[in-house]
Amino acid sequence: MAEEKRKFPTEVVDLPSQGLLYPKDHPLSSGQIEIKYMTAKEEDILTSRTLIQKGIVLDKLMESVIIQEGVKLDDLLLGDKNAIMIATRILGYGKDYTVELQDPDSGEKQKETFDLTKIKDKKIDKKLFKNGNEFDFELPASKVKITFKLLTHKDEKSIDEELKALKKFQKGSGVTSEVTTRLKKAILSVDGDQTLKRINEFVDHELLSRDSLALREYLREITPDVDMSFTFVSESTGEETDMDIPLNVEFFWPAGRG
Repeated sequence: MAEEKRKFPTEVVDLPSQGLLYPKDHPLSSGQIEIKYMTAKEEDILTSRTLIQKGIVLDKLMESVIIQEGVKLDDLLLGDKNAIMIATRILGYGKDYTVELQDPDSGEKQKETFDLTKIKDKKIDKKLFKNGNEFDFELPASKVKITFKLLTHKDEKSIDEELKALKKFQKGSGVTSEVTTRLKKAILSVDGDQTLKRINEFVDHELLSRDSLALREYLREITPDVDMSFTFVSESTGEETDMDIPLNVEFFWPAGRG
């Protein structure tokens, strides 16, 4: 299968993490990944109603274009996955991406065109990554010391599955468990205690909202990723709004594609 894939042209993509969060013996520790150009086979994936309905169409696309030996989609940090998606879109349909966005002031639709080659990686502080994907943080209010990791694609899949299961029990309550579920997956220890029992107990009953917010903000701050932010200017009012370029299945449907 690998030989068949290599009949197609390939490109090497630089990862936002620079490979610093992967084990040293992992192929991604080089800070790069090799992917192949999209073909008609990948368009079959993108047009599969079954995959779209299941919400896994982009995962299947990424699995198809990643050809680096020893690399699985599950291994990827989320920011690195985003970089691969952007590179795949550029290689498949070019650098220009036109999308209709909703004006938050008027509610009207407005077209925006982005040059995807101008999207840059967020700056990272390499000193923070001396322990790989493990970080220390002291919660500002309670002074509890925790260690945590940045989430991988595998973690995200697990979170989605847990949230779907919890939704059945929380039906009608109007409450979701997304914040607590994500934190339980990210936290590795609480004051040195690495047991799941202690981590779950802490998140569910002891984690102050001030501390939860501080931790989530720190997570966002240090997470390697591509910078998808831009300033939306309303054509009707001239008002400016900070937004992110949407990264979903429509991202791979350029204007004029049949």
